[in-house]
Amino acid sequence: MKDKKKFIPVMLMPFHPDQSIDYPALDRLIDFYLDSGAGGLFANCLSSEMYFLSKEEMMHSVQHIVDRVDGRVPVVATGSFGSTVEEQAAAVRAIYATGVSAVILISGLLAAESASEAEFRDNVFQLLELTPNIPVGFYECPIPYKRVISAQLLGELVNTGRVTYHKDTCLDISLVKRKLEATREEGSFGLYDAYMVHAVDSLRAGSAGLSCIQGNYFPELVVWLCAHFDDTEAAEYVGEVQDFFRRNMDVMHDTYPASAKYVLQKRGLDMGSTCRNGSVVPDGTVAAALDRLLEDAENLLAKLAVHSA
Repeated sequence: MKDKKKFIPVMLMPFHPDQSIDYPALDRLIDFYLDSGAGGLFANCLSSEMYFLSKEEMMHSVQHIVDRVDGRVPVVATGSFGSTVEEQAAAVRAIYATGVSAVILISGLLAAESASEAEFRDNVFQLLELTPNIPVGFYECPIPYKRVISAQLLGELVNTGRVTYHKDTCLDISLVKRKLEATREEGSFGLYDAYMVHAVDSLRAGSAGLSCIQGNYFPELVVWLCAHFDDTEAAEYVGEVQDFFRRNMDVMHDTYPASAKYVLQKRGLDMGSTCRNGSVVPDGTVAAALDRLLEDAENLLAKLAVHSA
């Protein structure tokens, strides 16, 4: 896993104008990710607007994604919802029954923001006891609050053999490196970095790949970076791709995920722009900035001889 770096998209969720899930568009989106070279899919995540989905919609959409992928790549999905550890364990078991490769646990839901890391640790181990033999991962989701897992605790959890995936959002390359060092001995585990500002450094340090919102605009560029981050003959282009993501952090975040849906529409993907979280792309300066972003990306893709899916 660590030798061949993978891009794992944090999946968008397409909606009809009435805000019901648009399953035909979801199928097209899945195919777009896979045709672009994604090595797996992260379903039912923040980019999927998971907090705005009912439990039934979560279950149905994850099952639909697993069925559509049909084993071509691994699928992971968030599943640690509930107000108690017992309720969270039941949700984990239900999501795992859809056929996902691992159930992702949201660090900010496993303990109150005021709780110590020791309390968080106790809750995690209780959850693991209630979900025997189910592979899990962690997601340092910024909502309801971002709980960053320490390198020491992540190493302890990974050494249980139950943790196969970690979506890291600490934004600190020195901490990422410490996490990688603490988990280096567990071959089935992979840390996937979300922060594109230090993507190349993270990949070189041993991250298993990238799992970033930027891949919901231009997955081909993220896949290319995962394949060429250490290619000395492509060093100039690696730097240019890294700089493209660094320069465009704000425009890709400001009206997300509506902005990603807007760009994908411009790229020819048949999906609507409706979002349940209230994000929209207003006419004027925001749309113009996204149009410039798309033009710059298309020029960069042409330079890299990477063809859109």
